[in-house]
Amino acid sequence: MQNNSSTRIPWLDVLRIAACFMVVFSHSGDFFVARFDEDRTAFLSGVCWDSLMRACVPLFVMISGVLLLPVRTDMSTFYRRRLGRILWPLLLWSLLTPLFYRAYGHTEGTNAWYYIASFPLNFNYATTPLWYLYMLVGLYLILPIVSPWVAQASRKDLKRFLYLWGFTLFIPYIRVLAPFFGYVGNYGHTGIFGECDWNPFGTFYYVSGFLGYLILAHYLNLYPSERSKKQIWIRSAVCFAAGYALTCGGYLWTQRYFPTDYAYLEIPWFFTGFSVFLMTYGVFTALQTVRISNLRTQERLGRWAGLTFGIYLCHFFIVQVGYDIVNDYIPLPPYLQIPLIALLAFTVSAGVVRLLQKLPYHKYLIG
Repeated sequence: MQNNSSTRIPWLDVLRIAACFMVVFSHSGDFFVARFDEDRTAFLSGVCWDSLMRACVPLFVMISGVLLLPVRTDMSTFYRRRLGRILWPLLLWSLLTPLFYRAYGHTEGTNAWYYIASFPLNFNYATTPLWYLYMLVGLYLILPIVSPWVAQASRKDLKRFLYLWGFTLFIPYIRVLAPFFGYVGNYGHTGIFGECDWNPFGTFYYVSGFLGYLILAHYLNLYPSERSKKQIWIRSAVCFAAGYALTCGGYLWTQRYFPTDYAYLEIPWFFTGFSVFLMTYGVFTALQTVRISNLRTQERLGRWAGLTFGIYLCHFFIVQVGYDIVNDYIPLPPYLQIPLIALLAFTVSAGVVRLLQKLPYHKYLIG
C-alpha cells in the first residue's frame, strides 16, 4: 500500500487509489449481504457490488510485487524497514478500533477488552481489515528468501511457477466438488492432496496463496504485453467480465445450495480463487497501460496514493457509521445506498488521514 520509491510510478498510484476505494466499497456492501433472505433486494445488491470489488486485495499484493521484487537489501535491513511500517499500525489500530466501537455504543463494543487482549493471536470483528496486515507480515518474511530465485529465474522458469500456482487457484473448488463425486476423505477429514488431521500442508501448500500474486506482478512488470493498448484493454475487459460472472454467479449458487454454511459461501469470493484472479488480472493489465505525463496530475495522484494505507486502516469504523446514517436517514434503494456509503466513507477517511498526517510521529499510526 505504500510506495517505496522516491520516484513516482503514476500507473501504480492509480492502481493503489483504485484498489483502496474498492476495499472501502466492498466493506460498504457487507451489511447488505448479511441480510440474506430476510431482505432479498438488499442481499442481491450487496452480492453484486461486493463481487465487483473482490480484486481489491490481490491488487494491493501485486503492487508490492512490482515495488519489492527482487529485494535489493539484506534480510535484516528489509525486515527492519518493511515490518516496522506494518507492526506499529497493526498494534495501534488493534488497540484503538475496539475502543471506537465501545465509545460509539455498537454491540461489538461490549467485546472491546477481549478484542484488545486477543489481538496478538488474530484480528476480530472491530479490526476486520487488519487480517491483511497479518498476511502481509507473512509475505514480507518470505520475500527475502524467494527473492534470489526470482532475481535469477528465466522467463520460462517464472512461467512454470505461475502455471503451477495457477492450478492451486482451482483447489478450493475441487474441495467443494469432490464430495459430490463420492469422496469422503480419510478418518472424517475431507482434505485433499495429503491434507488430514495431522497434516494441514498438502501437496500444493508451498506454491499457493498470495505469493503467486507477488510473482505474477513481477513477471508482468518485467515482461509487459507487446500488444496494442486497445488489444490489452479488450482482453482485460473479457477477463474481468468472465471473472465477475463466475464470482457473483458462484456466490449466488452457493448461497442457494449452502444457505447456512458460511465457510462454503466465502469460496466464490476467495482472493486466491480463479474467478477473482481473472478480475485481478484484468484490472492490473489494463491500468498497467496508463501513461500520465502531466507533472501536476502526477503530484495529485501521489498525494492521494500516499493516503491509501491510512484510509485502509481507519475506514472500517467510518463505514459502520456511514451505514447507520444512510440506512436510517436516507431513503434510497440498497443498490444506491451502497455506493453512497462507499463515497462518504472514502472521503471522510481521506480527511481523517490528512489530519493524522499533521501529528508528530504519525508514521507509527498510518505508516
